[in-house]
Amino acid sequence: MRRRRWLVWGGLALAALLVFALLPVASRRYRIEFDEERIRAKQAFLSELAEAPAQPGRPSILLIMADDLGKTDLSLYGGTLAETERIDALAGEGVTFTDAYCTSPLCSPSRAGMLTGRYQQRFGHELQTANRYPRNRLEYFVFKHLLDLGYWKVAELAVPRPEDMARQGLPPSEITLAELLQAAGYDTALIGKWHLGHNEPFLPNRRGFDHHYGFYEAYTLYDDVDDPDVVNAPLGEFSDRHQWSQGRSGTSAIRVNHTIVEDRGYLTDRIAEEAIRVLEQAPESGDPFFLFVSFSAPHVPFQAKREDFELFSHVEDRTRRVYGAMIHALDRGVGRILDRLAGLGLEDNTLVIFVSDNGGAFHTGATDNAPLKGGKFTQFDGGLNVPMLMRWPGVIPAGSVYPRPASLLDVFTTAAGAAGCPLPADRVIDGKDLRPYVTGEVHDGPHPGLFWRALYSKAVRVGNWKMLLNDRTGDVRLYDLAADPEERHDLAPRHPEKVRELEAALEAWERGLVPPLWPRVMDFEVTIDGEVYRFAI
Repeated sequence: MRRRRWLVWGGLALAALLVFALLPVASRRYRIEFDEERIRAKQAFLSELAEAPAQPGRPSILLIMADDLGKTDLSLYGGTLAETERIDALAGEGVTFTDAYCTSPLCSPSRAGMLTGRYQQRFGHELQTANRYPRNRLEYFVFKHLLDLGYWKVAELAVPRPEDMARQGLPPSEITLAELLQAAGYDTALIGKWHLGHNEPFLPNRRGFDHHYGFYEAYTLYDDVDDPDVVNAPLGEFSDRHQWSQGRSGTSAIRVNHTIVEDRGYLTDRIAEEAIRVLEQAPESGDPFFLFVSFSAPHVPFQAKREDFELFSHVEDRTRRVYGAMIHALDRGVGRILDRLAGLGLEDNTLVIFVSDNGGAFHTGATDNAPLKGGKFTQFDGGLNVPMLMRWPGVIPAGSVYPRPASLLDVFTTAAGAAGCPLPADRVIDGKDLRPYVTGEVHDGPHPGLFWRALYSKAVRVGNWKMLLNDRTGDVRLYDLAADPEERHDLAPRHPEKVRELEAALEAWERGLVPPLWPRVMDFEVTIDGEVYRFAI
């Protein structure tokens, strides 16, 4: 009888534990509400801009972005894997930035900052968007304690409700560069990756783009995995397996505006072709255009055209060989777009900007960002210091080099200034118009300091001093980038006064920020030179 009683109570306890483990864990804590007052102010500003007379002679704007392209993936910056002749040639016709920075070593937050000219932490787009969180405590326990996810570490159990997950994206209260230029009478188009929300009201056609060809997610397949003319290089790690399995379904599907299409051809080539299609419509329109060509290359999943793969037969490592072929295709695509721009007679009055959203994905083994330390997901310069080029014939001196720190935030303000657009007065705009700096009219740098934050992972650069701060561990690292661009020698113990100065600058910046709108799913843990670092993503 006693044994039966224990069995009954044990069974009940086990059932209760199972119910507890399987109960949904979504919380109202992460409820996302849009700022209606700021939305009204935005609409009033854009309406006023639409009614203002256009500035004569304003240029068209061609913004080309690569995805996860490190500086030294380009031969321009010393890379040796692939010869990027066309991108290098663009630099020879304009200005090369040697110290340009993204605002995040992650795709989505970086793009949010660039397209608004505002630190994305000012409006809560601090972390990578996520459409998948642990469904319950049991799933969380399994992923956190029983599975080996490599450098991915499951974060604290923090789960938004489904309706709040659907509201993750660039807040509608923010003014995108496309919305600004569209209101000013520009024809606008996005070709390629979006990654700023995949539900209403975040979609590209709702955020200032008249036309969109591409995909909403962080990634998609470049081509059919079974095509004999395509070479695949799966990495086999946790996140890479997920990307291959998703393929071109759901938010990774190729769309024309809102409609999913069955598109054929290697994606890097297709993005170039669709960008050219937009350019060819420009002379007929007569209006200036803003064309944002957002390549997915060389982001995973790693796939290359076989004909490009064969060009790198001297590279023994298969992953690096595919990666080199992908960069070659990217360079070819950029060249085709620029050739068509010139062929249509649009080159002389078009501001061309080429950037990458963050540093190279060094954890894949395809690139290492050397001599810079770290890479994507980290706040070392390998993750933050990115390639940036600008060309505008007759305005930007050809073959010039700009050595002071600049930011992707400046893309918004430089384009707005070139188009003669005023900036909204109801919000802080962090970007600077780089035109007077690159032409030599202004000799000081555009930014007294640059700042980064992803929850507990923080960094600041003032002058040549850069500090990394981890609020979870209390770890502080200080580097003199003039003497140590590789960030190898921690000077924090020798310069406590400089640490205090940078901490004060960081704290002052943080007072203008808001909490993240959504929680993270993962942390990124990496060992560099024998030391373990963890960054929030």
